[in-house]
Amino acid sequence: MQNYKKLLLAAAATLAFGTQAVAAEKLILGTEGAYPPFNLIDASGKVGGFDVDIGLALCAKMEVECDVVTSDWDGIIPALNAKKFDFLIASMSITEERQAAVDFTNPYYTNKLQFIGAKNKEFKTDEASLKGKVIGAQRATIAGTWLEDNLGKVVDVKLYDTQENAYLDLSSGRLDGVLADSFVNWEWLKSDAGKNFEFKGDPVFEDDKIGIAVRKGDALRERLNTALQAIVEDGTYKQINDKYFPFSIY
Repeated sequence: MQNYKKLLLAAAATLAFGTQAVAAEKLILGTEGAYPPFNLIDASGKVGGFDVDIGLALCAKMEVECDVVTSDWDGIIPALNAKKFDFLIASMSITEERQAAVDFTNPYYTNKLQFIGAKNKEFKTDEASLKGKVIGAQRATIAGTWLEDNLGKVVDVKLYDTQENAYLDLSSGRLDGVLADSFVNWEWLKSDAGKNFEFKGDPVFEDDKIGIAVRKGDALRERLNTALQAIVEDGTYKQINDKYFPFSIY
């Protein structure tokens, strides 16, 4: 009987240890922190935004603890591959070039590119009308690449380390326009700095798939895909979407 009790105690201890080990799994979520409303650092220094909320919801669904860290955009993929964090959720477009360096989950939203400019100035988006204009975009983004590839010989392309700096130059008159993700432009146009600006023309690219990046071959990709499907199905995704947008971006 005494040996039986010892066995029960040992089994209980093993079970408790195993439960603690599972509960103790921790992942690090990487993002930029300079791309509102998707990722940003607020006045108190807290990192938040749509990307972060989605990332933390995925962590909760996978039953893991997650810490959030930020990285400059230019070095964000190298930081992932250097194991500074476990997965990257920073409104990153899925491209062939990036797929050579990292693996992506299924898209967690779809974006499009659109110009913005001053309300009181004519701004047509055909090549003839854009000729000679100074247009800004964030460096190493779909918008920056599209500008260089499609209008590099027509406009003066100015690339910035952050989207916020592109907006600063637009509002100060150093740019005629900015090309960026429509949802990010939409957020800025609502701000006091953006009140005198508006969308110009139709979107120039409408099938920008946004994914979560992990290191090549990492099984975490499938866990994230499963969790993403689950938060879409149980309504968590919609709750987060509605917190930031009056329309669906999925």
